[in-house]
Amino acid sequence: MGAFKLPLPAEWVEPILLGVQILLILLAAYFTQRFVAKGLTRLGERYPFPPQLMMPLRGGLRWLIMGSALIFVLERLGVSATVLWTALSGFVAVAAVAFFAMWSVLSNLLCAILIFTVGPFRLGDVVELVDTTDKPGVKGRVVAINLLYTTLIEAEELGTGSAMVQVPNSLFFQRSVRRWRGTDVFPSSGFEK
Repeated sequence: MGAFKLPLPAEWVEPILLGVQILLILLAAYFTQRFVAKGLTRLGERYPFPPQLMMPLRGGLRWLIMGSALIFVLERLGVSATVLWTALSGFVAVAAVAFFAMWSVLSNLLCAILIFTVGPFRLGDVVELVDTTDKPGVKGRVVAINLLYTTLIEAEELGTGSAMVQVPNSLFFQRSVRRWRGTDVFPSSGFEK
């Protein structure tokens, strides 16, 4: 008697071949990525490249190889590369528009973090944003700093009372700033304690 042979049903052959092809694509991408990484390491040992250059280069090439493998796998699964490219470019366009729309808010948030960490002024200081040499800028005592604005209280002038001014944080990094610490205020400023 011959060996018992279990025939594969015809509907299983195509999915198994597809799975083998996907596995081969992923293995080829993995080994290509390892080969490129070792080549870059040898290149870095031979020539004195700074690590600040090698790390992003390695990461960028890894993403490029694995992204290409993903596109090949999706193509084997029946997704058109044109559809993928259209979806990706549409996503990038929407993300770019959203980024530019929020740029001023993000700029103020980053400047608030810089104000808190670098400390160009603090609560109680008198600051003046200098516009130009012939125009007086906004001047006041810092009473509050939040993520978007720094609140200044202006000096009382001619009995008009003091006013509060909210200055976007990004302006403190776009213009020159005069600063007087707490009690070091000029007597003519109206901010004596």
